[in-house]
Amino acid sequence: MTYIIAFAFLISILVFVHELGHYLAARSIGVKVERFSVGFPPRLGTFTSVPGGWKVNLFFFKKDEEGSFKWQPVFSTKLDRKGKKGSGTEYCLSIIPFGGYVKVAGMIDESMDVSFEHKPYELMSKPRWKQIWFMSAGVLMNTLMAFLIYMGLAINSGAVPVSNLPVIGQVMQDAPAEKNGLLPGDVIESIDGKKISSWENLVSEIYPRPNEPIELTYLRGGRKNTIDMTTSYQMNFKGDTLGQIGIRQEYRSSTFPESIDIAVRRTVQGFGMIVYSIQMLTSGQAKFDQLGGPIMIGQLAGQAFELGFGSYFALMALISCNLAFLNILPIPGLDGGHIFITLIEGAIRRPLSMRVRMLIQQTGTLLLLLLMISVMINDIGRLFG
Repeated sequence: MTYIIAFAFLISILVFVHELGHYLAARSIGVKVERFSVGFPPRLGTFTSVPGGWKVNLFFFKKDEEGSFKWQPVFSTKLDRKGKKGSGTEYCLSIIPFGGYVKVAGMIDESMDVSFEHKPYELMSKPRWKQIWFMSAGVLMNTLMAFLIYMGLAINSGAVPVSNLPVIGQVMQDAPAEKNGLLPGDVIESIDGKKISSWENLVSEIYPRPNEPIELTYLRGGRKNTIDMTTSYQMNFKGDTLGQIGIRQEYRSSTFPESIDIAVRRTVQGFGMIVYSIQMLTSGQAKFDQLGGPIMIGQLAGQAFELGFGSYFALMALISCNLAFLNILPIPGLDGGHIFITLIEGAIRRPLSMRVRMLIQQTGTLLLLLLMISVMINDIGRLFG
């Protein structure tokens, strides 16, 4: 249950922020927002902006005139607010928590809604640069979210080493270091007789030796101690197997300028990991069946949540980078696909026909559906394999 809740919260926040970007961009360029939903249907409640206030509906099963139970409004009221013009936007709270969506006037999207009348408040009536601003806003919001999370973690959790000396700041639970009695404050003096003078020296000695025995000498309270231990291992994003013993440097909270620098670098690294993964797939160094979908993300979210809020929000930032990167790809059905079509129309100086637009949209949606099914099959195979 913890994994499900952790996954639902993570995905809901990321998709909500993405759609909030589209919503704010639409409002900024005068495009009418017809609906902004938190979650996917069926709806639990709606708040519609109307002249003179708000119209409120609550939904549940209710008998209709034919005696059948249907999901429909069971309570309706109006909240008066004098002078309110009313935008006509329906704000929804829906049952399925994994995300949300924004529906704007004059947007040809995966809903296949093609009804627009070239009104000034419709997206298709706006200049192309405004259309691109709207289409890219979700990606920008996810990127901003990743940056802000990394910045917050840098400020609150500590991200700047206190010194470069090989002094243990933290010992990981159940790691080789803990099992062999190492404690925070211990100073690593040597590994297999080789003197360690800095944290970089320590890392360079341990990383190349996954699952190997080592002799480690450390200083505690002015007294030298020597122990034999076997390293464990970890995988980096490039797929390399690295040795580790489960220790971290001592860190201090970063200053505001330092946190900005750290957040920028980690956000760029987040995008870099995705680019590298694609390179691995296209070069054959990684196989398609290694791709993960919702189940893998759910497992990672649950594991990160159990490790603590720092790990959980770091994962949220990384997946936010993933969501931003994938959405900007020029694939029909994604934000990047909409932008690509808009750029084509700008290049040929005329809009594509409705038939061509619909064909592109349907093809892209089908490809995305096939990709989702494929990664779900991978997930299920790993789950029961």
